[in-house]
Amino acid sequence: MDKKIVFITGVSRGIGLEIAKCFSNDGFFVIGTSRSEFNLHDALSSDQCLHIPLDVTNRDQVSSCLSKLKEQNIIPNVLINNAGITKDQLFLKMKDEDWDDVIESNLTSVFNMTKLFIKSMIKERAGSIINISSVAGLMGNPGQVNYSASKAGLGGFTRALAKEVASRNITVNCIAPGFIATDMTNHFQGEDLDNVLDQIPSKKMGNPQQIADLALFLASSKGDYITGQTISVDGGLYMS
Repeated sequence: MDKKIVFITGVSRGIGLEIAKCFSNDGFFVIGTSRSEFNLHDALSSDQCLHIPLDVTNRDQVSSCLSKLKEQNIIPNVLINNAGITKDQLFLKMKDEDWDDVIESNLTSVFNMTKLFIKSMIKERAGSIINISSVAGLMGNPGQVNYSASKAGLGGFTRALAKEVASRNITVNCIAPGFIATDMTNHFQGEDLDNVLDQIPSKKMGNPQQIADLALFLASSKGDYITGQTISVDGGLYMS
């Protein structure tokens, strides 16, 4: 792809930061967002990047983000919707705000961000949209009805949009990580960790680099005949 500009939400840690590093190393200009200030230049050891403090659920902030990018003429042709939250609780005890916040942060935000850039991709007749989902959206997890629903919704969003824009040379795909070794999973220790690994046929956690490598492949010309797919990266935890 001629123009190499990627926009990544939730860039300050874990999978999002690893994706940013991977794309930066491949020559992309990286635009990354997080809710708070973050030194993306230092994190990537590069000046070919821009960090934007952004709440992806706030449509006023989302709209002003596009204006800022237009002023600098850095409209991305790769969008990676990675930002998300968890508010785990058994369904009988789940509060209304636990449901609303997770659906808004994990699913509605993807609508917000994709809506922001899809017109320019259609105009350019090129682009890639990659939604970071979860194996929880495929198999469900107890205590994660809200999270599982939000990630399952991403799959439907991805398939429907992929059919709408495929003729414009735009791909839309999901990556569904399983247990990945990040700060979100490092609380698994001892017996809890053994119980997790017992569920995984490969008997190990994945690493963020594996997610980043797949995202880069899907965004490249090598992946331009793959669209509307949800690809699990989970060591065999979920098999359809």
